[in-house]
Parts: sequence; structure tokens; C-alpha cells
Amino acid sequence: MRKILHIDMDAFFAAVEQKRHPELLGKPVVIGGAGDPMQRGVVSTASYEARTFGIHSAMPLQRAYNLCPQAVFLPVDYAEYKRVSLQVKEILMEYSPVMEDVGIDEAYLDVTDEERPPEEIAREIKKRVKEGLGITCSIGIGPNKLLAKTASDMQKPDGLTVITREDVPRLFHPLDVRKLMGVGPKMEGYLKEMGIETIGQLASVPKKVLVYRFGASYGNYLYDASRGIDESPLIMEWEPKSISREQTFQRDVVKWQVIAKTLADLTKDVVEDMKEKDYLGRTVTVKLRYDDFETITRGKTLPEPTDDEETLRKAVFGCLKRIELSRAVRLLGVRVTNLTKPDLPE
Repeated sequence: MRKILHIDMDAFFAAVEQKRHPELLGKPVVIGGAGDPMQRGVVSTASYEARTFGIHSAMPLQRAYNLCPQAVFLPVDYAEYKRVSLQVKEILMEYSPVMEDVGIDEAYLDVTDEERPPEEIAREIKKRVKEGLGITCSIGIGPNKLLAKTASDMQKPDGLTVITREDVPRLFHPLDVRKLMGVGPKMEGYLKEMGIETIGQLASVPKKVLVYRFGASYGNYLYDASRGIDESPLIMEWEPKSISREQTFQRDVVKWQVIAKTLADLTKDVVEDMKEKDYLGRTVTVKLRYDDFETITRGKTLPEPTDDEETLRKAVFGCLKRIELSRAVRLLGVRVTNLTKPDLPE
């Protein structure tokens, strides 16, 4: 049986800011955009003090300000958060070489081959992160990634939770079905239409019903996951599916010249990222969001993968020609997919 740890940093961006600005400790702190709640932008992270006011990630900054005008609003300092994240990951790698780096604020660690109990390892990791970096993390322990991640969210902040296979009926099944990895708001709505409110209720549905309703792949996933079954390995190297850039305008744009320049700049940024990561791309997609939030996408697939800026820019403007610019524009984005390495066949 595997022994998997899921390490989840607590309100990471806000915690880093409170560490380097001790005067912010105990205060509601909101991180997002340029740090100005009067400008467009969304909440990246809110401290636990801010969350008591109903503030959460992805919320518009202006909405967060309305909920808690006394909060301290700060801009995203990704370089600093990345620096601290690397320090956390360096600590984790000392305990096992098998680590899946999920994102800037979380990771999985496989300690199956370690002689010490996973709880002991988790407590030591938490102590080193807290004493060495001045921030806290919550750790979940389970026989697979699914249960470990679920466990890490059960006693936040600064929690340590274990879910074994034997614990599934007692700890896992009573949870709201939305807590199951892979169940988003739309799927939650479908399941609740079927009378399924908890993970345990989902586990009682026959496999053939789930497969008939949601297809073979997702139906089988829901059947296994609701029983706490997950055989997925830790992925130590990721291949990106796309490289993209977006820009939300502070004021809606109607001038074609501004739209054109923004798309050219976004394309340049994407190409620089592709070259840095050594990727070629074949499919280009332009994303445009009007002032009423209606979103349009147009794509073009090239004959051959490329990282040539002029070629990709022409494809971008070819996509733009297929979009009616009859209203003010709120957001623009450029995405390149069908990525390959230059030294590999397509």
C-alpha cells in the first residue's frame, strides 16, 4: 500500500506577505491584480482573516472591497512567491525523491519506501516549514493522491489529517460531493439533480448508471473515486498542453489599433515563453471577451509546428478577422496548443 502526502500551503500568497510585513499579521489581507480594488482584477489569495468576510479566490477585487473595505490590498508578487515555493519544495525533496509539483503552493510526496511512519515525516515537514520559512502548511496522508488531497483540506490551516482505506466510510463518504476531485460546479449540479448530495451517495450508484449518464471515462472515474480508489502515479515531469497569455483592460477598448497592438504584444510574450521552454506550436487560438462578458474564441491550425513570431502573429490576426468587433472589448488572449519539441517528430 502506498503512503502519499499532499502538502498544501495555507493562504500562501497572503502568508508570504504577512511574513515579510509582520504588521499585517492578524489583519485581513487580499492579494490580487495590481493591488488596487478600484481597478479590474480578481483575488488570487485572501488571508484567513479576510475569508471570514466571505472573500475567496477568483472573486472580483471590487467585490472583495465591498465585503471588507478595511482589508489590506496588495499586488501579486509572483517572483517572491516562487522563491519561497522553491524553498518549500527543497525541504520536501529531502524526504523523498518522488515528488509531484502540482503548483506554486502544493505538492504530492510519495514516502512509501521510507522506514519512518508518514505521520512522523509530515510533522517534521510542518515544523521545518513553520520554523524555517515562517509560514504554515496543511498535510493530508492517504494510500493514494485522491484521499491525501482530500485529507489536506479537512483541518486547515496548519492541519494534519490521515485517511486510510478503512476511514473512507467514516471520513470520506459524508463529505459534500463537490469535495470530490474532478467534480466542478456544473457536475455538482448534475449530480444533485440525481439526488446525490454526498460522496457516499455517489458511491451507492451502480457503475452502469454512471457510465450511461456521463460516458465510460468519467463514469468509471466517479465510480472508483467515490470509493476512494485512485491508482494514478505521481507525475514528476509535466508536459504543458498550451502556452498562453491574456490581458484584461482596466477600461473597455473599442479602438482597433489598441486591440491589434495588444494581440501583437501577447503573441510576442507567448513566443518568448515557447522559445524559453523549447516548444513549437501548431494551433493558435484568439480569445476575446466583450464588455457584457460574452466570450468568443477563434482558432487556426498551421501546416507545421513553429515558434516563428511572424508566422504565429499572422495566424492570430487571421483569427481576429473572424471576430466581429461591434462592441467594447474587456479581455484579449492568445493561446498556442498542439505543442511539440523541435527534435521530436510531430
